[in-house]
Amino acid sequence: MVKISKTQELAQNIKLFEFDSPLIARKAQPGQFVVLRINEPGERIPLTIADAKKEEGVLVIVFQEVGKSTRLLGTLKAGDTIMDLIGPLGKASEIEKFGTVVCVAGGVGTPEIFPVARALKQAGNRIISIVGARNKELLIMQEEMQSVSDELYITTDDGSYGRKGLVIDELKRLINENVKIDKVFAVGPVIMMKAVSETTRPFNIATVVSLNPIMLDATGMCGVCRVEIDGETKFACVDGPEFDGHKVNFDSLMARLKTYIREEKESMQLFSKHTHSCTCGGK
Repeated sequence: MVKISKTQELAQNIKLFEFDSPLIARKAQPGQFVVLRINEPGERIPLTIADAKKEEGVLVIVFQEVGKSTRLLGTLKAGDTIMDLIGPLGKASEIEKFGTVVCVAGGVGTPEIFPVARALKQAGNRIISIVGARNKELLIMQEEMQSVSDELYITTDDGSYGRKGLVIDELKRLINENVKIDKVFAVGPVIMMKAVSETTRPFNIATVVSLNPIMLDATGMCGVCRVEIDGETKFACVDGPEFDGHKVNFDSLMARLKTYIREEKESMQLFSKHTHSCTCGGK
């Protein structure tokens, strides 16, 4: 059993949890992830590590309540426990001095790219960060990203904060203004990472993306998280989760992510119905 030491709501349906997990916190590196299970019948949930407070033995994760399992996780409070937490899993980000690095994050990709941007900054890189959200209310971790960035650009789809538009618009602007970019790291919705990769491809700007396929055992044995990289099959759990964005078959990835949409919808409906009947008698 693993204890939750802190919970915080960052935005609507987006929460930060801290776990007492000294062993994982001590070993965790930027770009890696954990898999947690709330209870015995629970689903295994892969979540990227948002931070690791090694001296305190605290692991930080940020998640969005999008389905039954993450909605159930969001009901837990500080002091509660979950059944399993395993990690750190996956390969760590390649951190070295590249020069000028652009870190692009969309939505809940921001807490995932934060430790990467911080490590890149500590390695002596110039960090230009582009962070996007649908609106001001869903923008998270702005101060944290500001603290590790030489330049920070915020975009919102509706223009309620920062510049109106998409993160890809800011990336294109930097390229069009002939800003020298040595490498790009992108984390967020698959469609966004595809757009980033297609934008940088003609300019041969090395681009790293963090993939989030359906995952089960997270040890490379089941093959559920397979992705196509440069025409070859790779497993995101052990070969990734980071890959060269110019080699990823994003269309295949997006198709696989839709595999269980119907089942996920039914599970969410049953969970919502059960929660409703438990809290107010179904009236």
